[in-house]
Amino acid sequence: MGTISARVPDDLEEDLEEYVDEEQLDRSTAIRKLLSESLAEWRINHALEKLDAGEMTFSRAAEIADVDPWRLATLAEERGITWVGGEHLEDDLEEF
Repeated sequence: MGTISARVPDDLEEDLEEYVDEEQLDRSTAIRKLLSESLAEWRINHALEKLDAGEMTFSRAAEIADVDPWRLATLAEERGITWVGGEHLEDDLEEF
């Protein structure tokens, strides 16, 4: 397991301490949990942006987002993203 060190503004450190207290976690566990959740959210947003721009297939976006296709379809629908059609349709159909 690697080690990450970062300087943070005082107000962010105060928020972290509040989170640690509320969640009853040690500081390292809290930071790992927050980092993991934030990166999972980033992967989903990144995949949806690429899908919306037509830069990847639906199945590849689900893989990048690390969610099942049904979850990705729901998220895409909530954001008004249409992925059916265009040049990636055949690729998507072949992958299923």
